[in-house]
Amino acid sequence: MARIRVLVVDDHRIFAESLAAALAAEPDVDVAAAGSGPAALRALERGAAEARPYDVILVDAELGALATGGAPALPAPRPEDPALVDGISLVAGVRATRPAVRSVVLAEKDDPRCAARALQAGASGWVAKDCSLQRLLTVIRGVLRDETHLPPALLTGVLRELTATRKHRSESEQLVESLTPREREVLRCMVAGLGRKAVAERLFLSPHTVRTHMQNVLGKLGVHSTLAAVALARRAGVGPAEPVTVRLAGDVVERGSQLA
Repeated sequence: MARIRVLVVDDHRIFAESLAAALAAEPDVDVAAAGSGPAALRALERGAAEARPYDVILVDAELGALATGGAPALPAPRPEDPALVDGISLVAGVRATRPAVRSVVLAEKDDPRCAARALQAGASGWVAKDCSLQRLLTVIRGVLRDETHLPPALLTGVLRELTATRKHRSESEQLVESLTPREREVLRCMVAGLGRKAVAERLFLSPHTVRTHMQNVLGKLGVHSTLAAVALARRAGVGPAEPVTVRLAGDVVERGSQLA
């Protein structure tokens, strides 16, 4: 019998342990639990290193809420960030680094916007935390067959959110296309979190010239802050500038990856 390796990721310890115990009672399921995004990534890494990779991760939609004292923020997915704390970013990170692993989001309430974001990030399913064990097992086995599982009551709302997202993305792409090649380089540096001085050093420009380019970028995108420009750029699919690697006396130093 082929066994299914499942990782439960939830910072509510009692829920995580109870769910893991229930799943472990199934004859074809091996299960482990992790209490945070970083812990989940370490578990996935260990599983791969031991040639016992996980097949499915079950991720709490509100992962990180206990640490922040409320509902977690939902930033644009950054799979390269080692300090992932929320469920959506974790799903995106796993999709980017371990595409064979299927992600299912566990939620206390149905939220079309969050569910749409989860699907965009790479989730294959959205399940209520209070669903039956048999329903959850059906979803787990279904996503392993490349099925996508959503509660019927969420379908209309999720489709509406995805349609609106595509519209916003199209509008954002048109605005980004209005930028000159140099302005796009500057925008990618802004997405990477570089300050004006770091951008100047990277592009071999004066800080004054970089300031002018940044002002032009904000004007053409129709926004009034760097954060708004970065959000628009991410909607348009603009990725961050790659870090610059410099070799000094045999050592490798990465430049341009920190805020100036």
